[in-house]
Amino acid sequence: MRATFRKAAALLAAGALAAGIAGCAGNGNPAGSPAGSNASAAPTLSGTLTVYAAASLKKTFTGLATRFEASHPGTKVTLNFAGSSDLATQISQGAPADVFASADTKNMAKLSDASLLDGEPTNFATNVLKIAVPPANPASVWSLADLAKPGVKVVVCAPQVPCGAATEKVEKASGTTLKPVSEEASVTDVLGKVTSGEADAGLVYVTDVKTAGSKVKGITFPEASQAVNTYPIATVGPSKNKELARAFIELVIGSEGRKVLADAGFGAP
Repeated sequence: MRATFRKAAALLAAGALAAGIAGCAGNGNPAGSPAGSNASAAPTLSGTLTVYAAASLKKTFTGLATRFEASHPGTKVTLNFAGSSDLATQISQGAPADVFASADTKNMAKLSDASLLDGEPTNFATNVLKIAVPPANPASVWSLADLAKPGVKVVVCAPQVPCGAATEKVEKASGTTLKPVSEEASVTDVLGKVTSGEADAGLVYVTDVKTAGSKVKGITFPEASQAVNTYPIATVGPSKNKELARAFIELVIGSEGRKVLADAGFGAP
């Protein structure tokens, strides 16, 4: 009798244990499923993102914007390219930018000092100057010093533009004084003067020469190392699309963005 009772008790205990295990499995992850599989998925990004970026970023950011839209269906990236100083002024006057990418830290600092950024900027690239001349190089420009020769029509960026500030630095470092026939509001305007034949030479970025391809010849000069421009990117404080902005910035500073920038000739930050 006692043996029969003990056997029945053991069967009841085994049944209770099995029920408990089944109950736990029903409330947790199914067998073989990864931990956290029941966690709610990240919200889908949607909406329009407005990016203000330095003119020298036109090719790379246009490509990255296309990739971003493809990765996030339902989003649209609107790009505004100009000289960094002009863009900083527009944003400080209330332009509806969500992201600002500058060709120097000085213009980004203007917005930071005015409390117009959401968090700290992130440096994502560097760039240096290069001389651009027409393919035939009619003025025989082969060095920075050659730009100062009488009769050479040279075009540079205005001093308040990052490429213009860099030009001033290399002039000072080398003791060279240039007498440009014009000072442009963006580096793409300088390049345009050269490709159209209006100038014998222009000081632009390495990346601009690479983008122009056969339209210009690039002349490297050692003094360029005295003026390395660092590119920062940040979310604009008043932006109503901060989640989209952060996602785009992650693309730019991530491995995919770094490769696109490197392929275009930009240096690491």
